[in-house]
Amino acid sequence: MVEFMSSSSARSDQWTFLTNHARVLLWIARDPEMRLRDVAAGIGITERAVQIIVADLEAAGYLTRTRVGRRNRYTIDPTVALRHPSEADHPVGDLLSAFLHREDTPDAAPAEPEAAVRP
Repeated sequence: MVEFMSSSSARSDQWTFLTNHARVLLWIARDPEMRLRDVAAGIGITERAVQIIVADLEAAGYLTRTRVGRRNRYTIDPTVALRHPSEADHPVGDLLSAFLHREDTPDAAPAEPEAAVRP
Protein backbone atom coordinates (compact mmCIF):
# COMPACT_ATOMS: atom_id res chain seq x y z
CA MET A 1 0.00 0.00 0.00
CA VAL A 2 1.36 3.41 -0.96
CA GLU A 3 0.68 6.33 1.36
CA PHE A 4 0.75 9.88 0.13
CA MET A 5 1.52 12.76 2.40
CA SER A 6 -0.91 15.63 2.04
CA SER A 7 0.57 18.94 1.00
CA SER A 8 -0.31 20.49 4.36
CA SER A 9 1.50 17.68 6.18
CA ALA A 10 4.55 18.11 3.98
CA ARG A 11 4.62 21.85 4.62
CA SER A 12 4.13 21.54 8.37
CA ASP A 13 7.70 20.36 8.82
CA GLN A 14 9.22 23.16 6.73
CA TRP A 15 7.98 26.48 8.08
CA THR A 16 9.49 28.51 10.93
CA PHE A 17 8.47 31.66 12.79
CA LEU A 18 11.57 33.69 11.96
CA THR A 19 12.64 34.70 8.48
CA ASN A 20 16.22 34.43 7.30
CA HIS A 21 16.41 38.22 7.58
CA ALA A 22 15.65 37.97 11.31
CA ARG A 23 18.13 35.13 11.72
CA VAL A 24 20.93 37.05 9.98
CA LEU A 25 20.25 40.11 12.12
CA LEU A 26 20.33 38.00 15.29
CA TRP A 27 23.63 36.38 14.31
CA ILE A 28 25.16 39.78 13.58
CA ALA A 29 23.81 41.15 16.87
CA ARG A 30 25.57 38.30 18.71
CA ASP A 31 28.90 39.05 17.02
CA PRO A 32 29.12 42.29 15.00
CA GLU A 33 32.46 41.24 13.49
CA MET A 34 31.39 37.76 12.39
CA ARG A 35 32.20 36.85 8.79
CA LEU A 36 29.17 36.41 6.56
CA ARG A 37 30.50 32.98 5.65
CA ASP A 38 30.14 31.98 9.31
CA VAL A 39 26.66 33.49 9.53
CA ALA A 40 25.64 31.46 6.48
CA ALA A 41 27.05 28.24 7.95
CA GLY A 42 25.30 28.87 11.26
CA ILE A 43 21.92 29.51 9.68
CA GLY A 44 22.20 26.91 6.94
CA ILE A 45 21.88 29.17 3.90
CA THR A 46 24.37 30.21 1.24
CA GLU A 47 26.89 32.98 1.74
CA ARG A 48 25.38 34.79 -1.25
CA ALA A 49 21.94 34.67 0.38
CA VAL A 50 23.44 36.25 3.52
CA GLN A 51 25.11 38.95 1.42
CA ILE A 52 21.76 39.81 -0.20
CA ILE A 53 20.03 39.87 3.19
CA VAL A 54 22.72 42.12 4.67
CA ALA A 55 22.33 44.47 1.69
CA ASP A 56 18.55 44.51 2.30
CA LEU A 57 19.02 45.22 6.01
CA GLU A 58 21.55 47.93 5.27
CA ALA A 59 19.31 49.59 2.67
CA ALA A 60 16.40 49.56 5.13
CA GLY A 61 18.52 51.21 7.82
CA TYR A 62 18.64 48.27 10.24
CA LEU A 63 22.42 48.05 10.11
CA THR A 64 25.50 49.83 8.88
CA ARG A 65 28.72 48.28 7.70
CA THR A 66 32.11 49.72 8.67
CA ARG A 67 35.34 48.44 7.22
CA VAL A 68 37.90 47.55 9.92
CA GLY A 69 41.10 46.39 8.26
CA ARG A 70 40.18 43.46 6.05
CA ARG A 71 36.94 42.74 7.91
CA ASN A 72 33.55 44.38 8.33
CA ARG A 73 31.97 45.46 11.58
CA TYR A 74 28.20 45.79 11.64
CA THR A 75 26.25 48.19 13.82
CA ILE A 76 22.54 47.62 14.34
CA ASP A 77 20.11 50.49 14.86
CA PRO A 78 17.62 49.04 17.38
CA THR A 79 15.21 51.97 16.91
CA VAL A 80 14.18 51.13 13.34
CA ALA A 81 10.58 49.88 13.21
CA LEU A 82 9.68 46.40 12.07
CA ARG A 83 8.51 46.40 8.45
CA HIS A 84 5.11 44.71 8.50
CA PRO A 85 2.28 47.20 9.15
CA SER A 86 0.87 45.14 12.02
CA GLU A 87 4.26 45.23 13.79
CA ALA A 88 5.43 48.69 12.75
CA ASP A 89 4.83 50.10 16.22
CA HIS A 90 7.66 47.89 17.55
CA PRO A 91 11.34 48.63 16.98
CA VAL A 92 13.61 45.81 15.85
CA GLY A 93 15.40 46.18 19.18
CA ASP A 94 12.39 44.53 20.86
CA LEU A 95 12.87 41.44 18.73
CA LEU A 96 16.61 41.39 19.30
CA SER A 97 16.34 41.82 23.04
CA ALA A 98 13.75 39.05 23.29
CA PHE A 99 16.21 36.58 21.78
CA LEU A 100 19.50 38.00 23.02
CA HIS A 101 18.27 38.45 26.59
CA ARG A 102 17.25 34.80 26.67
CA GLU A 103 20.71 33.78 25.51
CA ASP A 104 22.44 36.00 28.07
CA THR A 105 20.69 34.27 30.96
CA PRO A 106 21.08 30.51 30.38
CA ASP A 107 20.68 29.70 34.08
CA ALA A 108 17.50 31.71 34.47
CA ALA A 109 14.47 29.72 35.53
CA PRO A 110 11.68 29.52 32.94
CA ALA A 111 8.92 32.04 33.46
CA GLU A 112 5.55 30.92 34.71
CA PRO A 113 3.15 30.48 31.76
CA GLU A 114 0.84 33.29 32.83
CA ALA A 115 3.79 35.63 33.39
CA ALA A 116 5.33 34.84 29.99
CA VAL A 117 2.28 35.83 27.93
CA ARG A 118 1.35 39.49 27.84
CA PRO A 119 -1.91 40.69 26.35
